[in-house]
Amino acid sequence: MTQSVRSGEELDIAKVKAFLDQHLDNIPKDEPLQVEQYYAGASNLTYLISCGEWQGVLRRPPFGPLPPKAHDMKREYGLLSRLNPVFPLAPKPYVLGEDDEVMDATFYVMERKQGIVIDRSFPEEIKETEDLCRELSYTFIDTLAELHQVDTQVAGLHTFGRPEGFMERQVHGWIKRYERAKTEDIPEYEKLKKWFEKNIPADGETTVIHNDFKFNNLLFSEDLRQIEAVVDWEMSTIGDPLFDLGVVLSYWVQDDDPELLQSTFKTVTKRPGFLSRREMIDRYAEKSGRDCSSIHFYQVFAYFKLAVIVQQIYFRWKNGQTEDERFRHYGGRATNLIKYAWLLLNEE
Repeated sequence: MTQSVRSGEELDIAKVKAFLDQHLDNIPKDEPLQVEQYYAGASNLTYLISCGEWQGVLRRPPFGPLPPKAHDMKREYGLLSRLNPVFPLAPKPYVLGEDDEVMDATFYVMERKQGIVIDRSFPEEIKETEDLCRELSYTFIDTLAELHQVDTQVAGLHTFGRPEGFMERQVHGWIKRYERAKTEDIPEYEKLKKWFEKNIPADGETTVIHNDFKFNNLLFSEDLRQIEAVVDWEMSTIGDPLFDLGVVLSYWVQDDDPELLQSTFKTVTKRPGFLSRREMIDRYAEKSGRDCSSIHFYQVFAYFKLAVIVQQIYFRWKNGQTEDERFRHYGGRATNLIKYAWLLLNEE
C-alpha cells in the first residue's frame, strides 16, 4: 500500500527524473514523474515511482545519522542482481544511483512486483477458510526452503557473506547494536546476553538467507495460492539457514501465545488452520532435509534480534531523526520482545 510521501522524506523529483532519463531506455521522456511512498516498512525508505505507463520502485536509506554498515543500498542492489536470475521471486534491480547530485545517499531502482499483501487481516474479497490458512502455511515455509536451496557458487552469491564464525558474529554484533541503542535497563537483557555468549552454535551449512521472511514481505496471487514476489532484502546474506528459520518463527504468533507477544505482533497466523510453530519446523525439516533439533537457540535469539531492530528504530525516533509517529511506542515493543525471549529460553 502506498500513500503520499511523508514530511521530511521527500525526493527531488526533477533530479530523480533526470537520472532515470539518463540511465533507463524505457522511461517516457515527456511524461512527469509521480512519487508515492510505501508506508509498511520501518527501515529503508521505499517509493513507488511512475512515469506514464512505466512503474518502478526506488529504495534509499532513512535520513539522518545511521549505524555503521547499515542500510547499504549498493550491497542490496548487488545481491538482487545475482539472486533474481536463479530465484525470480526476488525483484529485478534496474539501476544503482551513487551520484550525490541526485540525493544525499546511494539508492537503487528495481522492477515493481505486484500482488496481495497479507498483514493483520485477509483482504475483504478473500473467503478465509481453515484449508486456505493451512495451504498458505505450506506455501510460505516451502518457499523459504526453496530459497535455502539456491546454489550460492553458481549464482555468484558466495561473496555476500562470511560463513566462518557466522553465528558468533551475529551474537556479538546484535549485542553491540542493542547496547548502542539502549534507552532503559531491562533485567532480562543481561541474563540473555550471558546465555547467548555461552551457547553459540558451531559453524555449519550456509545458504542464502532473507533474514526478514514474514507474511508482509510476500506478495501473493489473487487467490493466495502462490507467491508472486519476496521483497525487502535489506538484511539478506549468506549464513546459517536455521538462523533464517528462527526469524520466521519469531513472527509466527499462535493463539496460545502470551499477551505480551500477541500485542506486539498483529498477524493472521493465530487463526484456525495455520500451522503451529512446531508444525512449521517439521515441514521445513521435511522439505529441506535439514536437522532442526537445535532450533531452540535460534528461536530465542531471533526474538532478541527483533528487539534490537525495534529498539534501533525507537532510538532514531527518540533522538528526532524521524517524525514518523508509528515509532513512538517501539520502546515498549522492544522491552516485550526481550522479556519474551527470556521466557522462551526457560521453557527448554
